[in-house]
Amino acid sequence: MAISLPVPRLDHVVINVADQLDDASALFRRLGFQLTERGHHSLGSSNHLAIFGDNYLELLGFEAGRGNLRQDLWQSPIGLSGLVWKTEDADAVWRYLESQDIDGDQPASFFRPVTLPDGSEQEARFRTVRLRPSLVANGRSFFCQHDTPDSVWQDAWRIHPNGVSDIVEFVVVAQDPAAAAQPYSRLFGADKLTACQEGAFVLKAGVATVRFAAAEYVTQRFAGLPLDYDGSARMAGLSLRTTDLRKVKASLLLGDVPFREEESAIIVGAEQAFGVALRFQQ
Repeated sequence: MAISLPVPRLDHVVINVADQLDDASALFRRLGFQLTERGHHSLGSSNHLAIFGDNYLELLGFEAGRGNLRQDLWQSPIGLSGLVWKTEDADAVWRYLESQDIDGDQPASFFRPVTLPDGSEQEARFRTVRLRPSLVANGRSFFCQHDTPDSVWQDAWRIHPNGVSDIVEFVVVAQDPAAAAQPYSRLFGADKLTACQEGAFVLKAGVATVRFAAAEYVTQRFAGLPLDYDGSARMAGLSLRTTDLRKVKASLLLGDVPFREEESAIIVGAEQAFGVALRFQQ
């Protein structure tokens, strides 16, 4: 059986908030995001989502007394910890990862109950398969197969006070961007990664770009680095497309969140957003 290369397309990003789900969800609402009700995975973790057009943001943590479940998730630093790709066939991806010797655990199935905007109940069901953990510093990279996509992408959940419509950039900061990008060259093919003048490597992933960049780029574009950045590869920042920067500014002022305003972007530093630098742009 022929094994085809996966196609790079961002599905969602994961922000590890550990035992601080209440604080994190309150903060991201102050940042201007509409969040779904708290969900509880069959594996033990809990979450809130901010749903966009083609991708979404997940605040992932655990409730009191459940920190012993999925303990591997909480080893990453608080902040951006998951780069998640779309797939329609997790088992086919698993076979490909195995053939390239970059596989982690075998595909896992799980679910969480969901109340849809119309009040009906449904189970959101997923099947995921992960790259080998040793290839991804300070986080996870995996593929997600949505068996019930309508339990996630509801139009009513895509409307945000800050006008955000999609994640358009996912940034990994590293002293050696080429080394940080190398697993994704093996995963998707070397031709999918492009070297840029500023020393970064970029990977087009649907409406988003995944960028592996040095600290200088991240400091300039995102007004700083995570406070505990130690030079090792680290998922550090997101750029988000908004329909109107005035909506972003109004949300941040209402939420009393400090920000930096540029001519064509508004930046919220990592220290203001659970370790994730956020750049809002049109």
